[in-house]
Amino acid sequence: MSLAKSDPALQRYSVWNRLNHWLVAISFVLLVLSGLPFFHPFFWSLTALFGGPTMTRILHPWIGLFMTLMFLFMAIAFFRESLIRRRDIQWLRQIRDVLANRDDKLPPVSKNNAGQKLVYWIMLGCIALLLISGLLIWQPYFAGAVPITLRRLASLGHAGVAFLAILTLIIHVYSGIWVKGSFQAMVRGRVSWAWARHHHDLWYEEEREKARKQRAISRRHDTPTNRQESP
Repeated sequence: MSLAKSDPALQRYSVWNRLNHWLVAISFVLLVLSGLPFFHPFFWSLTALFGGPTMTRILHPWIGLFMTLMFLFMAIAFFRESLIRRRDIQWLRQIRDVLANRDDKLPPVSKNNAGQKLVYWIMLGCIALLLISGLLIWQPYFAGAVPITLRRLASLGHAGVAFLAILTLIIHVYSGIWVKGSFQAMVRGRVSWAWARHHHDLWYEEEREKARKQRAISRRHDTPTNRQESP
């Protein structure tokens, strides 16, 4: 049994965090499937998934706007815990220990490790660039007012940034599968205290301190003078 499944008493992600995450993930996959046919003819058959080439071209930018909005909510929610700290730089320097599962040699890890934080910032930059470049080449709304040279550069940049975003997503998915319990945490929202201590020891200590304070408050409210007499 994985550490995440045993006694899943610690909440890691709220219902909204999980819903928001999966909406971004699903819309990103739809964007990839609808965008690849316009990148290379080899993928042209994918347009059948969206009702043909014309409908695919129409839907692609609207899906992009939806994903951008959903990602904005997620970016705000995870901003504070995605800030790069000095211990994260050290974690990245010891990437060999990370890949070798030598967790005892790594610096303390908060709710998100340095790898997760890098994914956050890379995707934040990619989605911003995809939005800007996508607007510049969006027919028939904006592209007509954009100089042809800028439109061509935007098209090239859109494809390059999309490739970086896809690569980042693949690494993110692989990491979620590789670290047992990460995927289940984003599905169920909860992990065990043992999992938190093993993978995110600093976050584990913070949550344990919060739990101690809550128990202390509960005991103070449960003093004999505050108890009601039973009938």
